Amino acid sequence: MVDFKLSAQLVGHEADVRAAAFASTDAVVTASRDCSVRLWKRGQGQNASFEGALLSRGSEYVNAVAFYPPNAEHPDGLVVSGGKDTIIEVKNPKQQASDHAERLLIGHAHNVCALDVASNGKFLVSGGWDGQARVWNLGTWETELQLSGHEGMAVWAVLALDDKTVVTGCADKNIRVFDLTKGKGGEVDATATIYTPDVVRALCRVPPTHPSGADIASASNDGTIRLWKLNGQQIGELHGHESFVYSLASLPTGELVSSGEDRTVRVWKGLECTQTITHPAISVWTVTAHPETGDIVSGASDGVARVFTRRPDRVADKDTLKEFEDSVKASSIPQQQVGGINKEKLPGPEFLQTKSGTKDGQVQMIKEDNGNVTAHTWSMSQQQWVNVGTVVDAVGSTGKKVEYQGKSYDYVFDVDIEDGKPPLKLPYNLSENPYERATKFLHDNELPLTYLDNVANFITENTKGATLGQTEQTGGPDPYGTESRYRPGEAAQQPALLPQKEYLNISAAKYEDVAIFNKISSVNKTMISSGRKDTALNPGEESALSSLRAALESSSTIPAEALPSLVKIVTQWPYGDRLAGLDLMRCVARFHTAAKYKDSNGTLVELAVAASLPNGEAPNENAAMMGARTLANLFSTADGRSLANSKVGDVLSFLERVTGIQGGSAIGPNNRNLLIAATTIAINLSVLVNKEKLLSPNDRRRLLQVIGALLKGQTDSEVLYRGLVALGTVAATSKGDASAVPGISGWVNEAAGKASEDRVKTVAAECKKLVA
Repeated sequence: MVDFKLSAQLVGHEADVRAAAFASTDAVVTASRDCSVRLWKRGQGQNASFEGALLSRGSEYVNAVAFYPPNAEHPDGLVVSGGKDTIIEVKNPKQQASDHAERLLIGHAHNVCALDVASNGKFLVSGGWDGQARVWNLGTWETELQLSGHEGMAVWAVLALDDKTVVTGCADKNIRVFDLTKGKGGEVDATATIYTPDVVRALCRVPPTHPSGADIASASNDGTIRLWKLNGQQIGELHGHESFVYSLASLPTGELVSSGEDRTVRVWKGLECTQTITHPAISVWTVTAHPETGDIVSGASDGVARVFTRRPDRVADKDTLKEFEDSVKASSIPQQQVGGINKEKLPGPEFLQTKSGTKDGQVQMIKEDNGNVTAHTWSMSQQQWVNVGTVVDAVGSTGKKVEYQGKSYDYVFDVDIEDGKPPLKLPYNLSENPYERATKFLHDNELPLTYLDNVANFITENTKGATLGQTEQTGGPDPYGTESRYRPGEAAQQPALLPQKEYLNISAAKYEDVAIFNKISSVNKTMISSGRKDTALNPGEESALSSLRAALESSSTIPAEALPSLVKIVTQWPYGDRLAGLDLMRCVARFHTAAKYKDSNGTLVELAVAASLPNGEAPNENAAMMGARTLANLFSTADGRSLANSKVGDVLSFLERVTGIQGGSAIGPNNRNLLIAATTIAINLSVLVNKEKLLSPNDRRRLLQVIGALLKGQTDSEVLYRGLVALGTVAATSKGDASAVPGISGWVNEAAGKASEDRVKTVAAECKKLVA
């Protein structure tokens, strides 16, 4: 069989390409972590390039895409996409990004990570982090069936196998087969459950001409592709990937194709790997195939989608092919990806001329004459070794490896999950994907997947020194995110830190929820026993809080009916007893339900301010800290940002009170948590200025005065860093407002003089240029 060769590189996305689908033989749809969906069309003639157009742009990552084939009602077909905003968007491929969607399918409560359209075009299947798998009727655009049994575990793969059969792959390590004709009351139970050794990341149908006779294939974190009959019988295994396998597809030739975290797309004939296509990126998130031409398209962490073909007339020109080959050779491979290397025992370059490989994709390390170690893979079709990059070290801030269970890691963290019990060990290498390591940690310790965001964020914030600036393009976590990861060429790049582009939040650790609710329950019992039943929660209000707890623990949409109980705690309970309630308000602020809430006490902004700093009470700095965290987390949703903008005067007045600009002396001037929360609000307001061009000139100057007060006299690196990022973002957007604030250069110079970390010095230097 002829090898695949590069046909085109689709360059335009600003972050990882997470999903792709063919819309026709010469059109591709891609979805990205840059929050966009793009349509690429090939021009006419030989060697014609693809031209990209923005089809949709939202405010959250887009992680899944599928194409609904043309029919009489929709002659151009439809592009279906889903992601972190939980909404499935359906658009005509000829629409502009500014046009309204044809349909918005609402039902998921968390990130939508898998989509598949039935071959007959009558239904769509979706899977999400909320443990839901839904079958949507494409005639009515309504949920027709919910596929049960996933018990809140993420559904990472869905497959519409035929007109009546759907298969799902789940984080609980199970594959479930559903007969849609057996649905009752809007739900259907699995007719068969296939138990696998690891979490299921991808599924595809196995072509009927495949020699194994299998029905489906699955891929897992252990790097193994498994072939199954629908009755659960395992037919075979495909070995070759050296890390997580993210995506699978079948080819019209009867072959399979896969992609993964080992930088490769692999083509499989029978049980053997016949071609390995190495990419100049750490993660190849997706691969899909055209059912007729057999062309494939991949999407990777370098933000590029690539089309590969076996058709000679569609192969890219020599310059493009050489550019791709050179970019692969120039890639830097983290040493952790290839395991321990003893340079002294490695063969020299002569090995490549005298020894052959035994299988396609086999990796051989070579010690070059200059002392570098290069990686080479064996190509069976070319019968030669192909240079795929140089191996580099990637070690933690100490420069020393840490041993854990016989292996070397850059970091081994202690994670406290429960009071009174010893901490759990969390090993991590900088070359790893934080979300993948967090997922493995949770599975190894039998912890709920609802902890995933927090464990991944913990890793991100405790590696590479900086907690901001280094992940500017990523914007936050996603199912298999790439924050704080090694990227090819990253060491040589010094991207500008300013202006900050993404909003930040201070997430509540999921495992803290238990302590919050236990504290509320304890205080409530004390109030009842002491005769304060009028202020204590009644059974109905306690029940409402229980539903709120369940929603938070499952990362589901919070129930609006529970919010009055929370408001009662933070407004009617004594100031000294409401800290747990304020902590809970911080947790719910990141949901749009809370952003839309309003009662006689006002909106969430007025509630946060009045409850944390009530009139007539001596300020409690920890209560003020919780109020600040609530306001910071409000920027997590579009509704929250809209509310913050409409109440910006109240937010600024709160910050002015905290910093002592008005209303009394500064609150908690040495309370690091309060200062970080306050500087996070300042950053989010500055991003509002930069991205949305909001806040009046007077409010921008008030914000700068607050930032100056927060920076004054500070030596804490994180406070200095966040304050300077906020200041620089406003200055980069509105130099006129910055120049109108007296003393701003002095604030920057003072902060730079107290900086002990390079990241602070770097952002201070950028600020100096902006305010000069």
